[in-house]
Amino acid sequence: MGINNTNLSIRDLSFNYGEKSILKSINYDFKPNKLTFILGRNGSGKSTLLRIMAGLVKPNNGQVLINSKNISDFSLKERASVLGFMSQHHTAIFPFTVLDVVLTGMVSTIKIAPSKQDYDLAAKAIERAGIAHLTERIYTELSGGEQQLVMIARVLAQQPKILLLDEPTSSLDFCNQIHVLTLLKKLSAEGITVICVLHDPNAAFQFGDEFVFLKDGAVFYPDNDSNIKSPNFLSSVFMMPLDIISIKDRTIIYSKDLPE
Repeated sequence: MGINNTNLSIRDLSFNYGEKSILKSINYDFKPNKLTFILGRNGSGKSTLLRIMAGLVKPNNGQVLINSKNISDFSLKERASVLGFMSQHHTAIFPFTVLDVVLTGMVSTIKIAPSKQDYDLAAKAIERAGIAHLTERIYTELSGGEQQLVMIARVLAQQPKILLLDEPTSSLDFCNQIHVLTLLKKLSAEGITVICVLHDPNAAFQFGDEFVFLKDGAVFYPDNDSNIKSPNFLSSVFMMPLDIISIKDRTIIYSKDLPE
């Protein structure tokens, strides 16, 4: 796909639920053509930040900028042409086939009825997600993990320049987790900016290019850029005693509180 020159930035962003502060003065420039993982404990604001970046939630203060334009100024069609978003939770109501579900992700570009090109794009996305064998299956009859892969295909069919995913591996078995994370890595190498909330720092460190750590609703930085994988920093992020093992240039994080 080549180089992606679409830049996503966050400026002075804050968000409250009622009187409770969820995000506090977030500033960050995401690097294009990279796989970036957002990491932190539950309740640190990761999913809320992603939904604000997708334009689904309006911040109390600050802006999400795409090439210096506020996302709130994009039309729905413009936004869909740039951003693809996959939420952590999705509920199917109608008994659509997998192909039909994937086609619904392209609704902003389909005019009256899907064209041959639309079907081809959907089929390609399904194949990339590794679920071609499920194409004619009824979505509501699939397992949770299979449905998760369908949702990934659905967002890929949009051909977005920026891909936002909230826990895309949460319902997947180990093999499919590796498949999806490998796919995201390939997509970033091909010119898509991929930004992903993930709970597992070990998986993130294995596949990621960039890492954003959230703690108490704010971006949390180490003392220096080379220290993000240090036990002290990671223990501060996740608020528990952690240590690391390095194996073939890979970092494995483990709890120091594990029983002997």
